[in-house]
Amino acid sequence: MSMTTTHTKDRQARMGLLARANPTRLSALMPDLPPHDWLRPPESGAVMVQGRVGASGGAFNLGEMSVTRCALRLKSGAVGHAYIQGRDRDHAARAAAIDALMQGPSAERIEADILSPLRREEESSRRARAEKAAATKVEFFTMVRGED
Repeated sequence: MSMTTTHTKDRQARMGLLARANPTRLSALMPDLPPHDWLRPPESGAVMVQGRVGASGGAFNLGEMSVTRCALRLKSGAVGHAYIQGRDRDHAARAAAIDALMQGPSAERIEADILSPLRREEESSRRARAEKAAATKVEFFTMVRGED
């Protein structure tokens, strides 16, 4: 895998984590935005969500979902982008700022102070949901009747 492909996959995973993050928690981890200029200020809109029946079924329009997007440039020149579900402009701005900061010398600090805690919390939440679902699992078995 090339370095560009690895970087792209890392960035995709990071942007997904930021988009899924709890906005209140993200705000607590990053209370202030770094100095920046807006390339595209946060704006809300809608995107069409498509569904697919089975793994090979044809795509169909499931419905619309609201999203907020933005792009900013830090004073260092790094550009950050974000798309998040919903209409939280502050959430989108923080995600874009973190995207931009990860392209500079503060990437290790941002990884340790913001992204790692978000990953741990997301994994803990995922594990708790899986345990809760496992507790409701029903095991079915077939009893053999004596007349066979």
